Amino acid sequence: MLITIDENTDNIRLDLYLSELYDGISRSKIQSSIKKGSVKVNQEIKKPSYILKEGDKIEFENLIEENIIKIEPENIPLDIIWEDENMLVVNKPSGMLTHPTPLETSNTLVNALLYKYGENLSDINGDFRRGIVHRLDRNTSGLLMIAKNNKTHEYLAQMIKEHNLTKKYHAILKGGYPKDNDIIEAPIGRHKTQPHKMTVTPDGKPSTTILKVLERFKEATYVELTLVTGRTHQIRVHTSYKKHPVFNDTLYGAGTSKIKTEEQVLQSYYLKFAKPFSPEIIEIEIQPDEKLTKVLEYFRNRRV
Repeated sequence: MLITIDENTDNIRLDLYLSELYDGISRSKIQSSIKKGSVKVNQEIKKPSYILKEGDKIEFENLIEENIIKIEPENIPLDIIWEDENMLVVNKPSGMLTHPTPLETSNTLVNALLYKYGENLSDINGDFRRGIVHRLDRNTSGLLMIAKNNKTHEYLAQMIKEHNLTKKYHAILKGGYPKDNDIIEAPIGRHKTQPHKMTVTPDGKPSTTILKVLERFKEATYVELTLVTGRTHQIRVHTSYKKHPVFNDTLYGAGTSKIKTEEQVLQSYYLKFAKPFSPEIIEIEIQPDEKLTKVLEYFRNRRV
């Protein structure tokens, strides 16, 4: 398996990173595998304490004592919003993983993409992330760009790195957000003791989110969020830092809700970017999904 570390997954110990990836496998077993040379970084054996940097390439054998994992194509419907010969934009539903993990290898977006496109997907980040340039959390729905070849993958990855696209989200936040318009500027880094979480920290990477209130309720606020930077969990971390976490986001402090939905009520609803290798500008917007609509209707009905 090959993984390339990007700017949002760096600055973490090698053993902690693999512990997060292989949730459920003991850290001591992972450390043992690293020490035995089953894991290499940039084709070299490193210590478990090695701090990963952007661009590092991790190669490792399967850490679970089973056969090497093969990602199988699955006939799962895809909601394709836009497509050309080099890429597509898909609307990922809430509850679906963007790509497989060693412990969860089916029913992901990649399984569906492999069924429809086969080998016609970029493989820069290995078989587990075929075509995947950026990702959405399992319970965040909405627009994702998929690369059909490596040249397009590199083009899109550079565009994301240089912030040359516009990504907007809709979310419902817990409580009454105090400002109608806000710019949240707070550096984000990995949580020191819980590596599966991110946090606002002085030694984190500069992170900026633009917030606009769309509708107010007694117990919640409906907002639009524009990502200026694109850190892991950025919206969830920034809104939690402001004491108004995304509704139903138990990882970042919102608690559970009596409205039965999957976790965080968050949707990537708008993308604007330059079509690869063309001057054409692509602008895409989708309607609120079932989860967002359900929670909005709940709060709107309580106002009547």
